[in-house]
Amino acid sequence: MVIGSRGSPLALWQARHMQAKLADFGVESRIEVIKTTGDKITDVPLAKVGGKGLFTKEIEEALLAGSIDVAVHSLKDVPSEIPPGLTLAAIPEREDPRDALVGRPLEELGDGARVGTSSLRRASQLRAMGQGIRIEMLRGNVDTRLRKLDEGNYDAIVLAAAGLIRLGWENRIRELLPPSIMCPAVGQGALAMETRIEGDACELVRKLDHAESRAAITAERALLATLEGGCQVPIGGYATVHDGSIYLRAIVAAPDGSRAVKGEIRGTDPAALGVALAEDLLSRGAREILDEAYAA
Repeated sequence: MVIGSRGSPLALWQARHMQAKLADFGVESRIEVIKTTGDKITDVPLAKVGGKGLFTKEIEEALLAGSIDVAVHSLKDVPSEIPPGLTLAAIPEREDPRDALVGRPLEELGDGARVGTSSLRRASQLRAMGQGIRIEMLRGNVDTRLRKLDEGNYDAIVLAAAGLIRLGWENRIRELLPPSIMCPAVGQGALAMETRIEGDACELVRKLDHAESRAAITAERALLATLEGGCQVPIGGYATVHDGSIYLRAIVAAPDGSRAVKGEIRGTDPAALGVALAEDLLSRGAREILDEAYAA
């Protein structure tokens, strides 16, 4: 089996991790590194690049062409619409979905503090805290971002806790931001194993699916799809599953932090919950915020 992956240290860790899981089922595999559009654009905020699938398009094309059998993605990079002929065959158990501050903790980030992130979602929620935080663009792999922090370019940077944990850098986490303060990106902390719908790879990969993680992700992605949002928009969505019940929270925030529409919902049908919460947010002003964000 051929596994397609981006070439960053984190992407390769994820691909090798899933390769080891497949080996437990007796599946031999090798990893094929594929460079994506998002990897080629390193000096521009992704929100300004536009388009969907910046980190998945070329890998999905390889899947459809048959040159790879399975793709391993960070799920938050996967657009809400999957190309015809492909499927998310497995969503393995999710890692910690929270955002993490590296550098100074939140209480030490006063007026003018420099915080590095290229995420509109993170920037809008940080600005909405009213602490006078100055957002500065930060792109690159996890190690590149940590190096820029260590060189004194920022007072703190925001990274996904999952990436730091997977790469063995959890000791760099100064503060984990609870979802009530910083709502994570849809799919953050989760991996997606994408295959062609037809073929043996799909059936083999399905063995790695984690039911509760899939239910939570299904709710989040239904929310995102109904909001018609991509990966680089000021939308946060996070679901948890307890005793068969799903709790979904979400936020749509203006990039400048001046306005935010929040909501939450509980139920048992993940897709229906995502749609219902998205429609509620849209009815309370989220549409106007998103239109302005897209036009910026």
